[in-house]
Amino acid sequence: MLVTLIILVLSAAFFVSGKVRSDIVALCALIGLLVFQVLTPEEALSGFSNSVVIMMVGLFVVGGAIFQTGLAKMISSRILKLAGKSELRLFLLVMLVTSAIGAFVSNTGTVALMLPIVVSLAANAGMNPGRLLMPLAFASSMGGMMTLIGTPPNLVIQDTLVHAGFEPLSFFSFLPVGLICMLTGILVLLPLTKWFLSKRKKKDEEVSSGKSLSELVKEYGLAHNLFRLRVDAASDIVGQTVQTLDVRRRYGLNILEVRRGEASQHRFLKTVTQKLASADTVIQANDVLYINGDASAVNRFAGECRLEMMDGHATEEAGNGERSLGFYDIGIAEIVLMPTSNILNQRVKEAGFRDKFNVNVLGIRRKKEYILQDLGNERMHNGDVLLVQGQWQDIARLTKEDTDWVVLGQPLAEAAKVTLDYKAPVAAFIMVLMVVMMVFDFIPVAPVTAVMIAAMLMVLTGCFRNVEAAYKTINWETIVLFAAMLPMSLALEKTGASESISNSLVSGLGAYGPIALMAGIYFTTSLMTMFISNTVTAVLMSPIALQSAVQIRVSPVPFLFAVTVAASMCFASPFSTPPNALVMPAGQYTFMDYIKVGLPLQIIMGIVMVFALPMLFPF
Repeated sequence: MLVTLIILVLSAAFFVSGKVRSDIVALCALIGLLVFQVLTPEEALSGFSNSVVIMMVGLFVVGGAIFQTGLAKMISSRILKLAGKSELRLFLLVMLVTSAIGAFVSNTGTVALMLPIVVSLAANAGMNPGRLLMPLAFASSMGGMMTLIGTPPNLVIQDTLVHAGFEPLSFFSFLPVGLICMLTGILVLLPLTKWFLSKRKKKDEEVSSGKSLSELVKEYGLAHNLFRLRVDAASDIVGQTVQTLDVRRRYGLNILEVRRGEASQHRFLKTVTQKLASADTVIQANDVLYINGDASAVNRFAGECRLEMMDGHATEEAGNGERSLGFYDIGIAEIVLMPTSNILNQRVKEAGFRDKFNVNVLGIRRKKEYILQDLGNERMHNGDVLLVQGQWQDIARLTKEDTDWVVLGQPLAEAAKVTLDYKAPVAAFIMVLMVVMMVFDFIPVAPVTAVMIAAMLMVLTGCFRNVEAAYKTINWETIVLFAAMLPMSLALEKTGASESISNSLVSGLGAYGPIALMAGIYFTTSLMTMFISNTVTAVLMSPIALQSAVQIRVSPVPFLFAVTVAASMCFASPFSTPPNALVMPAGQYTFMDYIKVGLPLQIIMGIVMVFALPMLFPF
């Protein structure tokens, strides 16, 4: 037992110091338990095969797909528009919308999504963003208390109950607790944020290192003369290549892209394919041509080639009816020509952008002048900024030509920001399907199976650009940390350490009744979470809470709920949870702001829960 406690104390010390990555600390602790033969190899590695760990991996993928398809942003933006410019309504909607999303998506991802939306809304309403950003972070944690999958500590206590032979909790067993957390949070934060966070001076916004895609479209006027033409099956250009059409010479037009929609029966496969309008691109029936140029020339081209003008009429499959460029597969970026460039004084058509890099040049910015017509014959000068268009990976290849030009911004980072919004309905359907499978007991599917099915469907139906994008959504540090720390609770039980600690708590507080004992467990967990991650704290405290309840012969359910609520409701430090840290720079908060607003909320939440939990889950 002594060895186990020493490893536990050393691990806690390293977790608190933060000088070593938490997953490395957890793995070292696991190896220590193996070396000193506290656990067998099978027991030590059991965490990596635990269904909760597999479920967490799947939930990262599902949550990533919800962001990648723009579903979460779409829903939250529309709901938050209801607030108008009323401070109270905006505050309430931020809290409610954030907690609703946080019930199904990780709190870190929820805050990352909502933060820019809330800052924009605050600016439009003339509010200080600091009034809303801390409540945003806290609401994401409160929302996690509403469902089984909302936060990892919920999964931890579920695992503890099941392994102890008790009935598992249902998907919405946590909902009453989450609603009480939400109500308490709103009532406490309304006055506290007004007193302490409303009168902060705004600093100038940081200048971005690169322009956004929408800014580039606006700056070069790409959308002003953008037209969409659908290729009729009887059109003369079906089967021709872009080169043989020669629309630039004949009509003075540029074909920016060819968008190809799949048939409706393939709705759950990729529905939009973008093709760069390269010379050898073959035009097919029902293709949509995105053309830039003079309106009269576009009308003449459409009439002579029997093409349908789409603007104001029907749109392509999965279209949104807007006359705008999409950046799902192809993108745009700016490059600056260097003084040492080998292509200076060459015409654009001679530089070989299409042949070497498979990109088009859409425009040239020369000082304050924008050149958009007859680009092929334009000679390039030192300092010219070229707007190029191509597949994202082709644009990224341009960064390797350091001697000729410099690519402004980060093309692949911009590509990652582009949401596959035409897949939002698919992602919504899969998410609802997952929740239904987890909620209704008559469906013979275990929760982990439901999550795995949903994660795989997100990949197979094209809610990610590729499989690598799905893997990137998984926070492997969290997964390894969790899997490596799970056997620690087994070691505490096996050596009798958890029973010994619970005996101390019972002997000290048990005489005062179960409520006093539960309060001791709650505030011990709450204190630990200020220094150690909430997942690790829940893993360590769950077996202790279980043993304490068993010793005084009461139901362990309220005790375990005390652990998960205390572990998740930590607001007194910017470093206790990732959401708290995420909003710190944007809200211009100091450490004392979290003490002033978060500490009272954390204490009041604890007092409320000590009395509410026994009413919801009787001893």
